[in-house]
Amino acid sequence: MEKQAMKFLITAGPTREPLDPVRFLSNRSTGKMGFALAYAAVQAGHEVTLIAGPVTLESPEGVRRVDVETALEMLSAVEKNLPDADVYISCAAVADWRPATYSPVKLKKSGMDGELRLVRNPDILKTIRPQKGNRIFVGFAAETGMPEAEAKRKMLEKGLDFIVANDVTMPGAGFATDTNCVTLLFPNGEKSFLTLRSKLEIAKEIVSRIERLR
Repeated sequence: MEKQAMKFLITAGPTREPLDPVRFLSNRSTGKMGFALAYAAVQAGHEVTLIAGPVTLESPEGVRRVDVETALEMLSAVEKNLPDADVYISCAAVADWRPATYSPVKLKKSGMDGELRLVRNPDILKTIRPQKGNRIFVGFAAETGMPEAEAKRKMLEKGLDFIVANDVTMPGAGFATDTNCVTLLFPNGEKSFLTLRSKLEIAKEIVSRIERLR
């Protein structure tokens, strides 16, 4: 049977939550895993829209890229592009919080009191869950220590078809590396451990599992 091409929507990289024109809140994500997923999906014959936070990576050939900076911008881009997607992979490391206020001019040390008030960003997967329908939703859980329990909670809470869990403190895994080791967890209790290998190899395995689900 000929493989059916699908439309993938993938988020990648960090978000930046500005405090003023100079400072922002962010995290260590470089986008390498999400970009590997985009490359693997295109190479497998699928159509890919990649929503990228602020990263320094080149777009894989054949990928439609949408650049965003903040969590709210990423949510808006996901909501805009989701209706046309068959698969949504939430690989971005979205900032959980943002400064409650933004200053259009640089804040001076003398005028800051040492306390920063934050407000919670929306959870993108939870926000778009009502629009899932027959789409395949895949999430990521980057944790420290033993990630499986928290990953399972996220998978069930957000109605995912499966989740990719990894311990970012393991050597050669996590942010800013070219390799990773992850566990794929499924709602039926199945799990598959992928030992340390290139992020592209892991991405190809994830795309393959998605194709099998479809």
